[in-house]
Amino acid sequence: MGIRTSLFAAFFAIICFGSIPLRAENPVKEKQDRFSLAVECIKRFEGWHGEKRHWPYVGYGHKVLPGERLTNGITKEQGDSILRADLRKLCRMFSYLGRDSLIVAVLSYNVGAYRLKGYGKMPKSSLLKKLEAGDRNIYKEYVSFRCYKGKVVPSIERRRKVEYMLLFEE
Repeated sequence: MGIRTSLFAAFFAIICFGSIPLRAENPVKEKQDRFSLAVECIKRFEGWHGEKRHWPYVGYGHKVLPGERLTNGITKEQGDSILRADLRKLCRMFSYLGRDSLIVAVLSYNVGAYRLKGYGKMPKSSLLKKLEAGDRNIYKEYVSFRCYKGKVVPSIERRRKVEYMLLFEE
């Protein structure tokens, strides 16, 4: 990642989130801080899905599954709780990646776990292959998840760069 891109991402993150938390001395607290930062990042980019036109998405981008009794009338506290539960589930799904499980979970919250893990004829993503092989040079692969219907979307690209800058641990 170039210095210009790094500076832009840092500036954008400070504008969006106020400030970037400093590393905590307590490793448990640090993980909680990173998780909370991931939640805030998702909230910021997903926005609130509280209108009928967003159905079947509610809260902060949760897709209502068959059997779930959710409506667009949920509160923001309920939306936050659902988001945290979804993100914890995804972190467990990718827990074998260790410290990289959070950033991969945040990506899969937006693009779907099947896009990363592969499904049917869809192969496993190069991002996951690299991480599983122990190669942590994933910036290019992470930011490559910036397209919609085959076209690069600048706002999604900015989102990936901010997520990477905030959540990737060296």
